[in-house]
Amino acid sequence: MSLLELAGVDVAYGDLPALSSVDLVVEAGETLSVVGANGAGKTTMLRTISGLLRARRGEIRFEGERIDRWPCHRVVERGVVHVPEGRKVFPSLAVRENLELGSYTRAAKARRADSLERVFAMFPRLRERMGQAAGTLSGGEQQMLAIGRALMALPKLLMLDEPSLGLAPLIVKEIFNTISAINQAGTTVLLVEQNTRQALARSRRGYVLENGRVVLVGTGAELLGNDYVRRAYLGL
Repeated sequence: MSLLELAGVDVAYGDLPALSSVDLVVEAGETLSVVGANGAGKTTMLRTISGLLRARRGEIRFEGERIDRWPCHRVVERGVVHVPEGRKVFPSLAVRENLELGSYTRAAKARRADSLERVFAMFPRLRERMGQAAGTLSGGEQQMLAIGRALMALPKLLMLDEPSLGLAPLIVKEIFNTISAINQAGTTVLLVEQNTRQALARSRRGYVLENGRVVLVGTGAELLGNDYVRRAYLGL
């Protein structure tokens, strides 16, 4: 049984289709990337899995259980945690307060102290700034905080939406190294990225989404070597 399965998922904004017959499978323990251009439907897909949007058709199953009609908080409690595009930290709250908000479920709250230590060990800069307002952090530090807040919820599946967006190259490398470390520690990762090369290089498998449809599926290496992907997304 796969960890996450999307089967024939359609999503629309009013009369405008955003996803059409999307099938996707995430296996436990892997990093899987979904790549594509702006407007391809990547963010819509994550928001639908999270329960922020409702599919018009199709099913979404997590560990074999259908979740596509669940409220967002129940999806999080089940172990599916979403780091949104643009970080979405609470700017007026301190770093520590932002992190603690990530552990609001009963199971996560019981392990809050251990989770904080794990996050601070992964992101030492957050420990240094734990009393600082999140809105005063750099973009890279805010991305660390957003990932750390998600880890506080004890995810089985961590979904990341454009974690490298707007960051300097050295910070991008650091963020991707952290994502790899999170996966190696046992958390399954679903990564949505426009940085196609970095995403696929660190993923066991990948999907290419265009105009709301899956057009290619393969291993990360296969997609990086695919002539169409190289022309359309790598500029080669």
